[in-house]
Amino acid sequence: MNQDLGLRVLSEIMGWDNDRARREFVWLKLMSRFKYDGYHDFVAGMRFVESLASWIQQFLPSERESAYAFLRSRMVYVGTAEMNHLVDQAYPETIRRCLVRAVAQRYGVPTYRVWATPDATRAYNRLLRQTLFMGLSDGARIDVFRRSNAGIVSNEQVVVGMQIADEKWTDLLATLQKDVHPTAKFAYVYLLDDFVGSGKTLLRKDGKSWKGKLLKFWDNVKTRISTHFEDDWVLCVHHYLASHQASKGVRDTEAEIRAARAARWFQHVEFSFGTILPSSLPIDRTRDPNLMALIDKYYDDALETEHTSVGGGDVRLGFGGCALPLVLEHNTPNNSIALLWAETRGLNGKHSMRPLFRRRQRHT
Repeated sequence: MNQDLGLRVLSEIMGWDNDRARREFVWLKLMSRFKYDGYHDFVAGMRFVESLASWIQQFLPSERESAYAFLRSRMVYVGTAEMNHLVDQAYPETIRRCLVRAVAQRYGVPTYRVWATPDATRAYNRLLRQTLFMGLSDGARIDVFRRSNAGIVSNEQVVVGMQIADEKWTDLLATLQKDVHPTAKFAYVYLLDDFVGSGKTLLRKDGKSWKGKLLKFWDNVKTRISTHFEDDWVLCVHHYLASHQASKGVRDTEAEIRAARAARWFQHVEFSFGTILPSSLPIDRTRDPNLMALIDKYYDDALETEHTSVGGGDVRLGFGGCALPLVLEHNTPNNSIALLWAETRGLNGKHSMRPLFRRRQRHT
């Protein structure tokens, strides 16, 4: 559909007069051009204005203003430029500072003196080479990270995913020892990912057993700890973006599994985040009563599966009840309210749900 035609259709659906339509068209054209039209999972031939017109029609005329107000004032869209900026900043703002602190502590100097102390500078360069970077998921943007740090981080210390074949582990260690010292081992491992909402995919307790990506990584490396890693090596988990809930929760969950598994766990684990979303961001029944009425009325429990049960079953407020009004340009997180991303057929007397930003389902 032509954008101008789509805007006229939207104006009729919303019942805007000419003055209101002109004001809204300016905003919609601007946001569509610079942000929303870049969403990766619109169906073929559709862009944001068409998706908005389809989405807004599922509500009663008296409800549409509340839905549109949510879009204008509460929804947060993280585009490609913003996410790539967070990837670009991962090394200078987080990784470098972490390694500088480690070197400063080792040499007993302030962090700002590391670059003025030749031995400390050499130790930093060695420690950086002893750091391995790995992607936690396909959202880790390892390609962007590698390009952003060309000439700083070697290609031989960057790995796309956590599942590494024995031959690759051998090559990684051999290249490290060639570059640093015949007995060198890895001192730091950085697991990189784009977003953490509830933290349950990363690590969770399921009955009496533990599950999650960190446990999978433990299973992958536990037999190589003595051969590939220094005795006091550190595992660092860095997310470019995190909910406020996850930034607190992942540390508590990791402390719990550490106490439960003792020696069958990593000796040192650190978490860091490029940006933490504010605690006031989630949708709240008291603060957002009109939107919550829509969320409740137009929810279809057909969305609930064995996968969503991990987060509590009901996903009207998103997986884990995170209640986020968040969209990422490559996929809408399932931690966001279902009204944003859900698509159902409306069986058994339920409302069919139309997505504003349809979600590509991924399960790990």
